[in-house]
Formats: sequence, C-alpha cells, structure tokens
Amino acid sequence: MDLGVRWKLHGDGKSPAPGAVVRPDERLTWPRTVGLGAQHVVAMFGASFVAPVLMGLDPNLAIMMSGVATVIFLLATRGRVPSYLGCSLSFVGVAAVIRADGGSSATVTGAILVVGVVLFLVGLAVQKFGARIIHAAMPPIVTGAVVMLIGFNLAPVTATTYWPQDQWTALLVMLFTGLAVVCLRGFWSRIAIFLGLVFGYLISWIFDLTLGKIHSADASGKITDHWRLDLSGVSKADWIGLPTFHGPSFQWSAILVALPVVIALVAENAGHVKAVGEMTGDSLDDKLGTAISADGVASVLSTAVGGPPNTTYSENIGVMAATRVYSTAAYWAAACFALLFGVCPKFGAVVAAIPGGVLGGITVILYGMIGLLGAQIWLHGKVDLRNPLNLVPAAAGIIIGVGNVTMKFTDTFSLSGIALGTLVVITGYHALRAFAPAHLKAQQPLLDEGTSSYDKSADGSSDGPAGSGKP
Repeated sequence: MDLGVRWKLHGDGKSPAPGAVVRPDERLTWPRTVGLGAQHVVAMFGASFVAPVLMGLDPNLAIMMSGVATVIFLLATRGRVPSYLGCSLSFVGVAAVIRADGGSSATVTGAILVVGVVLFLVGLAVQKFGARIIHAAMPPIVTGAVVMLIGFNLAPVTATTYWPQDQWTALLVMLFTGLAVVCLRGFWSRIAIFLGLVFGYLISWIFDLTLGKIHSADASGKITDHWRLDLSGVSKADWIGLPTFHGPSFQWSAILVALPVVIALVAENAGHVKAVGEMTGDSLDDKLGTAISADGVASVLSTAVGGPPNTTYSENIGVMAATRVYSTAAYWAAACFALLFGVCPKFGAVVAAIPGGVLGGITVILYGMIGLLGAQIWLHGKVDLRNPLNLVPAAAGIIIGVGNVTMKFTDTFSLSGIALGTLVVITGYHALRAFAPAHLKAQQPLLDEGTSSYDKSADGSSDGPAGSGKP
C-alpha cells in the first residue's frame, strides 16, 4: 500500500530550477527538507499555541497533537495533499461560552470530540455522494454568516478578559501586529501574530523594569498589584516531560454550542484542498472527502486525550507559495519538530506566561479577522444581500450569535449565542427558500471556487449548481 512516504530527489536536491516546483512526491536534500519543516513549524506557531491558551488547554499537548494530526492527515491522503494541521481557532469562542456556563476543560474537549466525529461522518458522505451535498446544505450565505457570528461572538472575551489586564500594552501590541500584517512581506507576514507576541513579551518586560507592578485585573479578574510578565513558572518547569492529559466529559448543552463549528471546518478544508490543488497543478478533487474525514479523526484523537481540535492551516500554504516547495517530506519533518516541542514543559511554561495585555492586543485583530472571513466568503461567493432570502436569515442569525441571545426551552435546556444563531441561519434560510417566490431563488454560487469540477460528468458538463466562489 502506497502511504506517500517515498520521495524522489528533485533535480540536484538543492533548489528548484527557475519556474519549477518541488512536487508532493519529491524532496530536496534532507538537511534542506528538515530546514523547511522547521519553517513550517514557525509559520503555524503563532496561531497554534495562542489558540490552546485562549481555550484554557495545555499548549504543550496542543503542539504535540498537531504533529500527530499532521501525520494522520498525510497518511490518509497518501501524501497527495501537503498540509499541516494545527489547533483550530474556530473553537475559541465555543470554549469561552462553555467555560462561562461553568464547563471544565473536560467539558470543552468532550464537546469538540463530538464535533470531530460529525466532521468525520461529513467526510465519508462527501466521499460517497460528492461535494454537491455540501453545496445543498451550506451555500455561501449560510457558511459566511456562521463564520462571521463565530468570530464576532468572541468580542466580549477581549473586551472583558484580556484588554483590561493592561490596556496600554494591549494597544501597543495591536498597533505593532497590525503593522506587521500589513507592511511585512512573504514569510514574515505569515508569522505576524508570532512577532506580535514576541513584541508583547518584550514590552511587558520593559514596562515591569521601568514602571513596576501594574494595578489592574489579573487573569482571574481580581484587581491586584501584579507583574505584567511572570516567568516564575518557567524556571520551575522541566526541560523534558509529558504534557498534561485528561479525558473528555460530555454535556448536551456544550455539544450544541460546539456543533455549528462543523460548518467552518468543512469550508476550511474545502478551500485548503482546492488551493493546494491549484498551486501544485494536480486535481485533488477526489481527496476532499478524505481530507475532511482525516481532520475529523485527528480532532477526535486529540480531544480524547485533552488536546484541542485541529484543522488545515493557511499559514503553511503561504510558506509553500513563497518557497514553491510542496514536498510532503517537509511536513513529516515539521510533525517531528512538533512532537519534540510537545515533550518540553519549559516551552509550555513560556507560552502559559503570555501576559493578558499581550493577548488583548492580539485577539482584537485575530477575532476580528475570523469574523471578517465570513464576509470574504460572501464576496467570493457573490452573495447578493439585497435579496431578502439571503439578508433576513443572515441578519437574524448574526445578531443572535454576536449578542449572545438566549432561548430557554426548559429549566435545564436552552440555546444561545453561536448555537442558536447558527440554527437560525441554517433553518431560516432553507425554510424561507421553500416558500420564496421563484425570482428570489437564483442559483447560489458553490462553496469554493472550482468546486463544480467535483461533480462533472464524463462529457465535461456539470450537474451541480452554476457559479463559483471561494471562502
């Protein structure tokens, strides 16, 4: 069985010829391949270790399981889809909602484990029936609205938890990160979040030296005099050791909050597979279902031991675009680096020491970017918001999601925020479409650009809906 772990040497193994690319089944010399693997790890670090911190999970375990998830993905796709799987930011808001309702880390990972199972089943369905089932259930108006309400639902977390801990550091980090994202080029722009964290560390250290302790809310919300940067845990941490594991706990209320994120994960995977296919020049249409299922399996395995969920990372697409090296051997090297970082508690202690003000500046941009990805899906999908069939369910769902509106059904069961907003968008759209007049039912663009090729018949004609768009 071909597992995609054999690679031909590309040319002389030193660098691609002008205009040439290193294909997924090729590699450069092993020292260069290992170096590229390290570059992929750095590219994913910014988001992949911030996300578990924001979710209240062990960053060491998150990095370790991202390496395991990447290996699972590469084996499942037989080395045809070069990709790194890192901690998904889509679940940050879910974790915040669950914890606000008294849920523990086990409750968070249990809810997300169920999402992983559903994602796996969606992947199997796509393999069997084709991508048309995605288009039918989740046209761009639905997908964009759900991604938008997931991102903007996080705004109170920044406003009430992180920013008040050190508003001036938060402001400086926000400005620096914004400049890094906009002004830097190539690889450096891909790690702008990471650079913002490093800058925040440095500023917090300088402020502690020059201004002394700050009188503000700490991580628990209590107003005290405390250091901005507390590295006491770093000196006590061991260099080598296993991360903290825990089992999942299942609560229906938490599961219902987490389930809507399936929509965002399907959109992420579809866009990723299509983007990689376009860059490598290979048709990866047949691997869409496999990629979605592999992501689901990886997330189930990670959350089963207490880690966060995983998803394909666009940061690493940027590295491939910059280097023109699509070798999956580099991703195997990146996975090995991640596993090594996972067994270094001192690394985890450094991550855990990120000052609250620094996270405040980072999350202002990060959470907003997640929300605005929904608008990007609308733009690429050419969604017409003048059409009330699109406008009404999206408007209602977003306000419910962002405003954290609650519907109480019994003394023990209620829906609110992300879960309720997603339910309103999906059921509202399809219900209204069933009763809408014909002139409002124009064909919706597909979920991602070029997806119509998934459903083309032998004569080249498409039996799916017309149009294109890309999340």
